[in-house]
Amino acid sequence: MNIYSQISANKYKTWVIIVLFIAFITTVVYIYGQSLGDGLAFAGIALIISGMISFGSYYYSDKAVLSMANAKKIEKKDNPELFRIVENLCIGDGLPMPQIYIVNDPSPNAFATGRDPKHAVVCVTTGILGKLNNAELEGVIAHELSHVKNYDTRLMSIVVILVGLIALLSNIFMRSLWLGGERRSRDENGNLQAIFMIIGLVLAILSPIIATLIQLAVSRKREYLADASGALLTRYPEGLASALEKISDDTEPLRTANNATAHLYITNPFKGKEAKSWLANLFNTHPPIEDRIKILRSM
Repeated sequence: MNIYSQISANKYKTWVIIVLFIAFITTVVYIYGQSLGDGLAFAGIALIISGMISFGSYYYSDKAVLSMANAKKIEKKDNPELFRIVENLCIGDGLPMPQIYIVNDPSPNAFATGRDPKHAVVCVTTGILGKLNNAELEGVIAHELSHVKNYDTRLMSIVVILVGLIALLSNIFMRSLWLGGERRSRDENGNLQAIFMIIGLVLAILSPIIATLIQLAVSRKREYLADASGALLTRYPEGLASALEKISDDTEPLRTANNATAHLYITNPFKGKEAKSWLANLFNTHPPIEDRIKILRSM
């Protein structure tokens, strides 16, 4: 598979997952509404709340992420070589120059954030600067700039909001059942409503798990896409493949990482905790690094 077909395949798979996710949410809302017999007023409240959350997330999520990572902004004089790499790649891809941040941590890793290319941030650890050569570092930066160009940070913010909406709807549904159970038990259409109620209860338990699995699947597909796009930008897939190899061989976990931001990094920041079985892999934020290296070296 060449780079272009890899990019096309990953874009297609991502949007298939997103469409299925929206269909899943629509189905859940319909079943909850039918089982409650009160229309979709409860869903409307959830949508208003999620809209407020999404507004805040759109404008301030990057600042929150950088704060949680203890990242510090640097200027060109602080690291001219790093700035030169970023500038050259931005010129080659037609992107505006992002802000550059550094995390003082010996674990090699990097991430990108920001709502669009004009408000982008690329952040690297001191560990990655000290352990990679220029070609490998260029591959990592190209990967992160690809996240920016592909609007992955915005897409993942949307997906996180959808996952939160599912959790919120499930919670409201369970509370509504508890508060209004007696009235609904006397409903004339009790038999049909009882069936919807049973299905709704099952969904209330399983839907947050299913939504999280979809979120993680989208995250993994965007990593494959950023790998392929980054390789296309540098025209040297081996640089990123070698970088991923070195990063995976390093056993030191990132001290500032947490579950809320783990999906942003180029590799899983919780070293030594990567799942090995196919079932456990469903709950990983990143695809297996061996697969990523293999695909890059086959381009």
